[in-house]
Amino acid sequence: MQGLSDDTRRVLGDIARQYGVSEDAALAMLLAVQRGQGTMAQFNIGELGGSGQWMLGGMTMVGDMFNYGLKNTVDGLCNALSQALSSGRIHLPSASGAASAWWPQWLGSPSSTGAQNDSAYAVFPSHRRLAIKDGGGVHLYDTGDHFISGVGQQQGSNTGLTFSSQYGSFSVSSLRHVDDGAPSPTPVAEVEAGGFHNDGSPAPSPQPEMADTVSIEPAAIPAIQPPASPAAPPATAVPMADSTAILALIEKLAALREAGILTDAEFTAKKTELLSRL
Repeated sequence: MQGLSDDTRRVLGDIARQYGVSEDAALAMLLAVQRGQGTMAQFNIGELGGSGQWMLGGMTMVGDMFNYGLKNTVDGLCNALSQALSSGRIHLPSASGAASAWWPQWLGSPSSTGAQNDSAYAVFPSHRRLAIKDGGGVHLYDTGDHFISGVGQQQGSNTGLTFSSQYGSFSVSSLRHVDDGAPSPTPVAEVEAGGFHNDGSPAPSPQPEMADTVSIEPAAIPAIQPPASPAAPPATAVPMADSTAILALIEKLAALREAGILTDAEFTAKKTELLSRL
């Protein structure tokens, strides 16, 4: 624990002993809580079950998901460290000042950062964004419902980076590129003539110009064949997601709802979608 003040060393040591963990594990968790601004943490600490996540007032996830004793230890440890940080009993220098932040400012502070070869990455769970910086600039990706817990070895370009989530390993190339910035609502286009306006009122059908009346015998009208119905594309089997991962994801979504990140409607819609995969 070199570089820490005597007061910080003392408080950190007391917290480590209170929860029965080593001071090194407590320090590693302290850094993770600091990166999460005191309200969340993503960590990979062998002594605490490997990869896991914690959210203040929400859900705690550990590698051994059914080890409730470990969950309680991690939750208590993170809460104690968060309170010590917010009260000033523990002081650490800022992990990344504004001047060194290479990602767009609207993303705020990342839950985790790192670098491999000539590229760097930062994860922003509250915005569902993954930022990657390389020689071509900064690129943003929509992480969807992935909760990133680790990064793999880079293979080639930045799109060869692999990350791990509750669904296993996945590459950056599988994510949607969103360099246009923050997500915005898709405008509803007005339906063409014969449909409806955006306010729900019917749109008038265009009236064709009247030409000179021409008498046409019925026999002269060619038979019109209805267009052939396009062949329906073959149904693609959707692989059933691992039930344990789905239940863990629902728990995570519940935590996001409790934290005010998701609305009740968004939570219900996503929960229904996930349960349909079981």
